[in-house]
Amino acid sequence: MRLPYEWIIGTRYLRSTHRRGFVSFVALVSVLGLALGVATLVVVLSVMNGFEREIRSRILSVTSHATLMGLEGTLSNWQSVQREALRQPGVQAAVPYVEEQSMLANGSHIAGATVRGVLPEQESRATGLAQHVTQGKLADLQAGQYGTVLGSALAHELNVHVGDSVVLIAPDGIATPTGVVPRMRRFRVVGLFESGMYEFDRGLALVHMTDAARLFRLGDHVTGIRLALADPLRAPSTVRRIALALGGNGFYVRDWTSDHANFFRSIETTKSMMFIILLMIVAVAAFNIVATLVMIVKEKQTDIAILRTLGAGPQNVLFTFAVQGVLIGLAGTLLGAGLGTVLSDNIGTLVGGLQRLLGTQFIDARVYYISDLPAYVEGGDVLRISAVAFLLCALATIYPAWRASRTAPAQALRHE
Repeated sequence: MRLPYEWIIGTRYLRSTHRRGFVSFVALVSVLGLALGVATLVVVLSVMNGFEREIRSRILSVTSHATLMGLEGTLSNWQSVQREALRQPGVQAAVPYVEEQSMLANGSHIAGATVRGVLPEQESRATGLAQHVTQGKLADLQAGQYGTVLGSALAHELNVHVGDSVVLIAPDGIATPTGVVPRMRRFRVVGLFESGMYEFDRGLALVHMTDAARLFRLGDHVTGIRLALADPLRAPSTVRRIALALGGNGFYVRDWTSDHANFFRSIETTKSMMFIILLMIVAVAAFNIVATLVMIVKEKQTDIAILRTLGAGPQNVLFTFAVQGVLIGLAGTLLGAGLGTVLSDNIGTLVGGLQRLLGTQFIDARVYYISDLPAYVEGGDVLRISAVAFLLCALATIYPAWRASRTAPAQALRHE
């Protein structure tokens, strides 16, 4: 099938000119500029997606998907609540826990942390924290032995190792004739865990639930029931359905999305803002096509006039130059999408090499929760970026092509 002559002429104008190749060079620069803009946008959004997925997976690997707590702060009939929760559809595990904010001390080293009392034999069913224990094991927490498993960053701050002792200071004190004396208990460090989440590695200490209940004076009560769900992404609706099904005097429910709601909301806001800001780069690159096509139209005035005298209508001339803008936009968009995808898939290696070369660390785990730079390319994002970039290029093509179609043959050939 023969191609339309408008297509043949338009592509020929992009390849070269009869005197010099400057116009082709400008067209190439327009393609590269658009490709870099699209690639930058793809890489940035992919890094944001990877960061969100990495944080979400790490959070879900070390914390429960949802919790049921008593409205008074404790649960007294937790055994029946646990049994009923396990009967609910979508619940894979339900384990009791005791949790309180406390102080840990080792000589002059003092740090605040969340002390969580767990049942070691059940804890591994609700979270994957047992798989992150690097020294010792969770089963070393024995009732009455007052052992603790500390996060690696917390142990480093307290300057303790496995086998050392720390003093746990409970928030509620004991009233004595001389005043309120804080309740303290010495715990032996029986293990360390490293989840990869600084929030947990620095701020969590695990003890046996019996020891925690005795230290915090809860008796047979617990703080609540932690749930592992079949679909963690539906935790908000699932935990509320479970709480309504259990009935009783009501529960205070919480899930992992509410615990980190501000964090994930800020990521979504940042992604939207970065898309808008970086889209300006793509827009600048796309509108470079205007300058390119204006130069081609200016140089091809004689050719346009000859085409008009041979019977080409304004719409044929418009299509001839529109083809050029569309091809530049298509080439730049596809090249940028491909380049951005390749860079995103190898961003960890590239950043790691750059860090070693410069002898610095770009990502501090204490600030960003992670120590490497993940990236995840979502097809929807690439399609959205490509569509917007191509649309901008198509819009940029309209004015130069329209100017070319308005060329008057007599005026263009007056001095030829």
